[in-house]
Amino acid sequence: MSLSSKREYLLQIRARYHRSGRVYKSKILDEYCQVCGYDRKYAIKRLAVDPKRLRRKPGRKPRYDQERLLPLLKRVWLASDQMCSKRLRAALPKWLPHLSALSRESKAQLLFLSPATMDRWLRPLRVRYPGKGLGGTKPGTLLKHHIPIRTSNWDITRPGFIEADTVAHCGNSLAGDFIWSLVFTDLFSGWTQLRAVWNKGAAGIQEQITDLEAHTPFAIAGFDCDNGSEFLNYPLLEYFTRRKTPVAFTRSRPYHKNDNAHVEQKNWTHVRQLLGWDRLDNPQLVGLINQLYGQEWSAYQNFFCPNMKLVSKERVASRYRRRYDPPQTPYERLLQSREVSPQNKRRLQATYAGLNPFTLKKSIELKLKNIFALNRVQPAESMNP
Repeated sequence: MSLSSKREYLLQIRARYHRSGRVYKSKILDEYCQVCGYDRKYAIKRLAVDPKRLRRKPGRKPRYDQERLLPLLKRVWLASDQMCSKRLRAALPKWLPHLSALSRESKAQLLFLSPATMDRWLRPLRVRYPGKGLGGTKPGTLLKHHIPIRTSNWDITRPGFIEADTVAHCGNSLAGDFIWSLVFTDLFSGWTQLRAVWNKGAAGIQEQITDLEAHTPFAIAGFDCDNGSEFLNYPLLEYFTRRKTPVAFTRSRPYHKNDNAHVEQKNWTHVRQLLGWDRLDNPQLVGLINQLYGQEWSAYQNFFCPNMKLVSKERVASRYRRRYDPPQTPYERLLQSREVSPQNKRRLQATYAGLNPFTLKKSIELKLKNIFALNRVQPAESMNP
């Protein structure tokens, strides 16, 4: 007997089986086993199932209404540039007040979601970013003996110790002129500032560093960079050392990127995820990118994007066990620091009160469209024969 015939036969005798008494059920069961060749226990299970009766899903009842909450969570997740779930949970209290048409019940349930639940809900939506950039660090050998290598960890219990790096927007070739991004991140808080510069001459680098220092809510106590010639030059050395309170100017070991691990990580989250790997060789873009960096992008990252700091690291057998502190935004870490003046804290609080992350995200997307549209237009100098 074929499988389809067995199913038809089961449908014919199942109703009669449920209406019969114990004696007749036994006879129907014997007949079913003889006709189909089934084991008696298996035949009982097949006959006992009522296809019209709704079966309860195994396991405990769901705590959350996924159909209602997932669109809200997805909106915040996409607007926050697809944060990991641990950072996303810490960011939700800052994002949800700016989310329109949100009931109290939905807000309470979203805030109660665990990172594991968020990972399970967002797993189908995860996106991977392929691509790899080129390294544009050229060694500056003349000042290596004057600028010491940082051999010990700085005091990271207070803000002011900066790691700096550059990112080349060169596309597939380092030849010619193009835009570079300067990245400066504070070790204590993760407060990150960015600027764009045409090429990476000493005068342009120092000008942008001066501007960044003027817009930083704390005093710079240390400046650590790689061995690139854009940083290891006499004008920058004099800028940091010839002042009333000199800045500790140090450098990393050659070919050891992990010495500047904090800023290297920001190169990905703050630059590549924003501008990608396209070649930006139009000098008109420098002003537009600096407007985006200094206004919307800085506020978006420093006020609404939590980060995690490594607290301890130990080796267990062949693996490392790492522990992190609870995710916090750079803004929150600066408010907890005694080294930041009360005046600067009030300025930060006033700035935060006037920000909306969803409005910032829309403005960022609009400016990015203008930047990429202008980048497709070749500058006038390059079009001349």
